[in-house]
Amino acid sequence: MILGAGAIGCAIGGRLFEHGHDVVLVARGAHLAALARDGLELRDPERTVKLPIATAPSPAAAGFGAGDVAVLATKTQHSEPLLIDLAASAPPGTPVVCAQNGVENERLALRRFSNVQAICVFMPATHLEPGVVEVPSSPLTGLLDIGRYPAGVDEVSEQVAADLNESSFGSIADTKVMARKYLKLLSNLGNALQAACGTRSEDPAALELWQLAQDEGSRCFAAAGIEVAEPALDAERRAAFGALRPVGGRDLSGGSSWQSLARGTGNIEADWLNGEIVLLGRVHQIATPVNELLRSTANRMAREGITPGSIPAKDLLDQL
Repeated sequence: MILGAGAIGCAIGGRLFEHGHDVVLVARGAHLAALARDGLELRDPERTVKLPIATAPSPAAAGFGAGDVAVLATKTQHSEPLLIDLAASAPPGTPVVCAQNGVENERLALRRFSNVQAICVFMPATHLEPGVVEVPSSPLTGLLDIGRYPAGVDEVSEQVAADLNESSFGSIADTKVMARKYLKLLSNLGNALQAACGTRSEDPAALELWQLAQDEGSRCFAAAGIEVAEPALDAERRAAFGALRPVGGRDLSGGSSWQSLARGTGNIEADWLNGEIVLLGRVHQIATPVNELLRSTANRMAREGITPGSIPAKDLLDQL
């Protein structure tokens, strides 16, 4: 069962379905209606497929059987309601796999379920229109390394990794997957920056802000005694992925936070990315002005419907 069938959820569920696994996509609104009516349209650089995957508006409506696994793939701000619904309809021993950015989802799940698995997601994907998801990579769809939360691996980790490997993903069972997720969080501190200022990778002000945000994050992790994976080892793992390519001749879109603003959802995940660093900073008395600025700016843009990429990075830098 895929809880939160957006870009990441549909890519995972779609590929598993293509390779013979039983899948239910739990979605909502116009996206759910399109999936139920037309199936999932999954596009990659080589082909487009229409997949008639079962859908449901909630975990309870989907039903839950023995041996089922719940994959939580929504953004963190939407995790709690889904976990509450899931806990009302699934036994507490149900494996819950968190395929999400940030490090809060696993904690939320572990309050209700005894077997929680963490996935470090490396899979660019785009969801901007109902029923359609694009993944700019083929034949490997993404890297989804998995381990039990807070540490270790078990039979569920091994089986999910095997199923993903058979379904066009690269996946290994990693005993220290959370160290990988904390390293990825440092990179994700730029999500709000990209959403606010666009994909101007050559902009010196944007580069300076991103580096300052990551420096704050590293200081907070050190103060909290949090283990973070070695960047060189993680880069070696990602090197197997290869280059991204346009889908249908279109330029690659922005990341998940940029897409939230582009779709006008009214909310964004910055509280759980930059906000994680702000929280750690307040607990350990470390100043985090850059991450607080990015967090508050992204939330304001989401509330007010401000166009993604419309704020010059220099303006944010000047505010510091």
